[in-house]
Amino acid sequence: MEAEAAKFIGAGIATFGMAGAALGVANIFGNFLSGALRNPSAAPSQFGNLIFGFAVTEALGIFSFLVALILLFVA
Repeated sequence: MEAEAAKFIGAGIATFGMAGAALGVANIFGNFLSGALRNPSAAPSQFGNLIFGFAVTEALGIFSFLVALILLFVA
């Protein structure tokens, strides 16, 4: 296998992290919505946790995209 082909395969595998981040964000918002509909009075107090979970999950997705770009253009 050539080194160029290995770089493309590695970058493709690294992008699976973005799919995981998308599933994580959907899970976070879905669970928040479910809990907010069950107990609307507690929803405002959990909004900070929702935003923090969203930010961390998106950061992991962006990190996996960065790894893919590093594999393609730097390595």
